[in-house]
Amino acid sequence: MAEPNPQTGRTGDISRAPVGWGNIVKFYSQRRLLTIFLLGMASGYPWVMIGSSMTAWLNEMGFTRATIGFFGAVFAAYSVNFLWSPLVDRIKIPLLSDWLGHRRGWILFCQFGVAAACFVLAQIDFTESLRLAGMVALTIAIFSATQDIAIDAYRIDSVGEHEARVQSAAAAMATAGWWTGFAGLGAIPFFLTDTSTSTTFAFLLQGMAWPQVYQILAAMMLLLSAGVWLAQEPKTSRGAQQREAELHYQQAAAAEPKRMLALMALALGLLGLVIAAFSGVVSQVNLALNGAPGIVGWLLWLLLFASVLYPLAKILLHFNRETPVAQGYTQPLRIGLSHRTTAWLVVTLVEPLAEFFRRNGPRFALSILLFVLLFKVGEAFLGRMSIVFYQEVGFTNAEIGLYSKLVNWWVTIAFALIGSYVTMRIGILKGLFIGGSAMAASNLLFSALALVGPNKALLLAAVITDGFTSAWSTVAFVALISLLANRAFTATQYALMASIGTLGRTVLAAYSGVVVDWLNGNWALFFLLTTVMVIPSLLFLWAIRRDVQKLEDDNRARQAAWDRENGELP
Repeated sequence: MAEPNPQTGRTGDISRAPVGWGNIVKFYSQRRLLTIFLLGMASGYPWVMIGSSMTAWLNEMGFTRATIGFFGAVFAAYSVNFLWSPLVDRIKIPLLSDWLGHRRGWILFCQFGVAAACFVLAQIDFTESLRLAGMVALTIAIFSATQDIAIDAYRIDSVGEHEARVQSAAAAMATAGWWTGFAGLGAIPFFLTDTSTSTTFAFLLQGMAWPQVYQILAAMMLLLSAGVWLAQEPKTSRGAQQREAELHYQQAAAAEPKRMLALMALALGLLGLVIAAFSGVVSQVNLALNGAPGIVGWLLWLLLFASVLYPLAKILLHFNRETPVAQGYTQPLRIGLSHRTTAWLVVTLVEPLAEFFRRNGPRFALSILLFVLLFKVGEAFLGRMSIVFYQEVGFTNAEIGLYSKLVNWWVTIAFALIGSYVTMRIGILKGLFIGGSAMAASNLLFSALALVGPNKALLLAAVITDGFTSAWSTVAFVALISLLANRAFTATQYALMASIGTLGRTVLAAYSGVVVDWLNGNWALFFLLTTVMVIPSLLFLWAIRRDVQKLEDDNRARQAAWDRENGELP
């Protein structure tokens, strides 16, 4: 439901960029945007458990850079979560979904799972049971990746389709919230484990062991569930649209038994892909923790996925959505249990992908998926090894917590909001070009830091620049893929794009430690390579710029049409 515009008190033009500091503050202070910020905190927080804190813990225990990098294979759960995202769209969590609503029920369920797994992780001796620790960390990643599906769907559903520019604001609040959970709260473990006396946090509990810290992290996850209680379940027509599609496929299955078998086979094939992908993630984590990178397995998985995706896109594009009546079928249809089962499976597993490729066409749909795969690879390589780099250069845990977490946190929040406002003005396409180019160039400051050594001023400059460019590019990126998601299948379609983007940030970045070792610890050259990694995505964005611009233009037209219908434009 649209909210009154902070400038006029009317509802229609809230999607326009506000003017004046007072109106801008009111615009970003909408309840739904503040709720998105809180849920964003819960989304980013689990990355502390299996990301930066885990990296520091493993490094202090004496594990090699390669092992630390391979431990990041647990993030592969974020890369394949789109495969089970249809279940988040269609299945309700017993009791919780009835009590809180569909989206909020899923979010709270996943938060409980993250907290429980984190507490278990605190009880494990890594030196004796590294594989068990890896499996528990993978459990955190799976619950967290599923939570992301529900939170992203909640965010998109909370913004009306006619409120195009509000999506940029929502993307900024989600980004700011994510970084608050990851960097703001993520600084706490570094202060708690620091043994130096120079920090201003000396009066707090310091020098704590990592297992104790992880018990605290588990408790904090439960506190972050406050966002669920403050949120309001968005009202959408998702259920009605899904029921309509289900009725169609029931009729199609009853009218054409052979087609019913084909539909069932396709649905079960996709279900098998979910199971195979999950099994592949577990096996690759096992290989990584045993000291084998398993890169051949990941490459085979990527090649298989790429080889299947295009023909599948062609099939889905031409998937016949005409009803039997529209095709001239006049015989009475008898709908049985097998027809209803087939229709449910098809609408759950097939129709979200079919609708995505039908609406965008296979060329543009696949182009978007390739772009999101490439866009964040360089940033991911930098992020995965940054904590190890800071420690090896000579910074203390307290300094890492202050600069890498707290400073980066505020910088990201500020520039996420600024970036979203500018993106409202100049458009998503220009925002992606500016943010992506700056993101690539900012990595060079880390190369300079590697050459100079533990210089706090240079670290501050690098952190501020990286936070600024990362926030701007992320806001534009999230706004783009949010616009591409159909409201009937929000969770599935957004997760498809987001998880492929995460694939570059997680699976490929798991080998960042190998790259550093291959370079004989030459951090300056490593960060130069992360700069080069961004360039292919910008070239690809230039190649599809007209399609992206058309998407923006169509969205603005819908926004203007809604405003005119509601008397907001002359």
